[in-house]
Amino acid sequence: MKRFSLATFPLEGKTVFLRVDYNVPFEKGKIVDNSKIKLSLKTINYLLHKNCKIIIATHFGRPKGKFVKELTVSPLLKELKTLLPKEKIVKLSDCIGKDIQHKIQKAKPKQIFLLENLRFYKQEEQNDPAFAHSLADLADVYINEAFGVSHRKHASVDAITHFIPSIAGITLETEIQELTKALRPRKPSVWIMGGAKLDKVKLLESALQKSKYVLIGGALPFAFLKSKGISVGMSKVDGTSVRAAQKLLRKRISTKIILPIDFVVADSFSLRAKTRVAKYNDIKRDEFALDIGPATVKLFKQYLRKAHTIVWNGPLGYYEWVPFSSGTKDIGRYIVTLTAETICGGGETVDAIKKFYLEHKMTHISSGGGASLTFLAGNKIVGITALEKNYSKFKKRIKK
Repeated sequence: MKRFSLATFPLEGKTVFLRVDYNVPFEKGKIVDNSKIKLSLKTINYLLHKNCKIIIATHFGRPKGKFVKELTVSPLLKELKTLLPKEKIVKLSDCIGKDIQHKIQKAKPKQIFLLENLRFYKQEEQNDPAFAHSLADLADVYINEAFGVSHRKHASVDAITHFIPSIAGITLETEIQELTKALRPRKPSVWIMGGAKLDKVKLLESALQKSKYVLIGGALPFAFLKSKGISVGMSKVDGTSVRAAQKLLRKRISTKIILPIDFVVADSFSLRAKTRVAKYNDIKRDEFALDIGPATVKLFKQYLRKAHTIVWNGPLGYYEWVPFSSGTKDIGRYIVTLTAETICGGGETVDAIKKFYLEHKMTHISSGGGASLTFLAGNKIVGITALEKNYSKFKKRIKK
């Protein structure tokens, strides 16, 4: 379905409500990773070029609908001023209200405002139409630059699009374009699936439909092994994931699943634990399997070597601890030597890629954790659907 395009929409001199995802990690009042903020600069600079007034809105942390002093957007203001030193940026004390509206109306073109934390209002996460209407009243146009929250049915993502023309920002359009390559890949396509979370059945089913092979690591293999009656020791597994694995293994398509043939196991869940390499069917009752083994790394490389598209979601072991990081690191370093398109999604995956300094060598690293998983699972994204409906509603009212 169609959406309004940033490139063709008549934005000159407009007041723009720009929903960004600045929910960045911070410690002791300082931003630890500003990459999400940097991503939004392309759209901000484009709007400045169009002489727009820009209202930047984001959530920050989890205040649960209450004012929390430690979660004000003040650290974000400081970071924005560092990244845009020539621009006038003003932090407002709230995100709705007549006073806020008046200050924005009085401002000159190219003024940038940063609204206070959207989630200080419980109505934000309730997708409340009255709250959304108050946000929409501040601007002429809405732009969704926040892919990372676009799977959330929240007021600043969904309900706001009922009231004013709404456009996808550059980050959102890039995410749609790049992640679509995973769903319509250059063949053959190989997916790597790992991570600690076991609730990835929908994503795995999508992977099996779209790929030639799915390489399984992280905590996911243990459900499949246990469903075959193989001991996994103390490794992470639950009954729900075992039942899901049993169902998948009954399907013909399950022949695409490639499980590890060995693991790095430990005698305790500890950084200083004694470790050994064990075959997949030789994990002892009191052992934890915390990484794929060297034979599995070699096996996975054989499958990856022939791929034209590689989709990676989830690290292959407990990469935070050095003794269990080799599988993720070795596969990551191998992937970037290949000519295949490499599309990576999921918070842990991105963290691992950055840890091993591989981010500049991947084709695309998604800025959205849950949103990228939702997209790759083939499910509709609330924020994108809202933009499509908005186009149908407002297209006849917009004069080019």
